[in-house]
Amino acid sequence: MGTDRNVEAPALIDDEQLEEFERDFVARVRGRVLEIGAGEGENFGAFDPSVLWMGLEPDRERRAELATRAREWGHTSAPLDAVAESIPLPDGSVDAVVGTYVLCSVTDQAAALAEVRRVLVPGGQAVFIDHVVAPPRTLKRAIQRVATPITSRCCHGCHWDRDTFAALADAGFEPADVRRVRVRSMPFGPVPTLLFDGRAPGA
Repeated sequence: MGTDRNVEAPALIDDEQLEEFERDFVARVRGRVLEIGAGEGENFGAFDPSVLWMGLEPDRERRAELATRAREWGHTSAPLDAVAESIPLPDGSVDAVVGTYVLCSVTDQAAALAEVRRVLVPGGQAVFIDHVVAPPRTLKRAIQRVATPITSRCCHGCHWDRDTFAALADAGFEPADVRRVRVRSMPFGPVPTLLFDGRAPGA
């Protein structure tokens, strides 16, 4: 199992720099790609044109916009009406899974990651970008604990206090490129954010 030993020290960045990192990570996937919690298609401009995209989005209004934008980008698959904890695809049916700001909001991280691992081919790629918990015994972590009941209700279920790297490791994903950054934000100060590019077991 991979560890956190190769993770870079957190850097303080702004939204523009974060967007550059996000586009870089999303652009890496190839083949049959499933995007979970695809929202309204914010990542379409970052995907390589060669990917065979499939999307999953449980919110009806977002899914409708996602379907429209998917067609505009030349993707023929209709977005799936489902949650990440129950992906309606066969085992080993996709080459890569992408999720941006999804694992912070799913009801059950372990169940969602088990499903991601199930639908991936052995050694398949997993790219996740998410808000994550700050280091232990820090003021930021305490602020996150206070803010999370608010953000989970008002920000599409977002939990700022989840240790997503640990959840990915527990699910068996091997990190290939992992970056931790702190993104400038108000009113709670910089938000710890994880960018993860890894592989499912079985390569």
